[in-house]
Amino acid sequence: MTYRNPTPTVDIIIELIDRPHRPIVLIERKNPPYGWAIPGGFVDYGEPVEVAAQREAEEEVCLKVELLEQFYVYSDPKRDPRQHTLSVVFLAAATGEPAAADDAKNIGIFESWNQPSNLCFDHAQILKDYWYYRHYGVRPRLPYP
Repeated sequence: MTYRNPTPTVDIIIELIDRPHRPIVLIERKNPPYGWAIPGGFVDYGEPVEVAAQREAEEEVCLKVELLEQFYVYSDPKRDPRQHTLSVVFLAAATGEPAAADDAKNIGIFESWNQPSNLCFDHAQILKDYWYYRHYGVRPRLPYP
């Protein structure tokens, strides 16, 4: 019998705490799907998701992050056009100057009122949920009855 399981990933919403308004870091992807994205990637076999989040942040934006909290898990089978993934999303803090590396073509620093419109995957929904949480303290709700 063959089993097909979703692939675990992490996304890290990195707040730059040494700047006014605590903006976040997004990457412009250099690989398909193209567009802007929250830094993140696949969890390696045998790797805890917390370690994966810190590793991916360092690999993609050259920042050492402090994980603040696990925000939410996004698991819609259609969230990634390449395959069924689920993402454990973390909120993290960092200081310093991010730099594009690994899968990042460019880096952008954004506040809630100026984020790009061409976001990959389900990152528009994730960021909508994040900004709502930051402004009103309300976490995302399960979409199931």
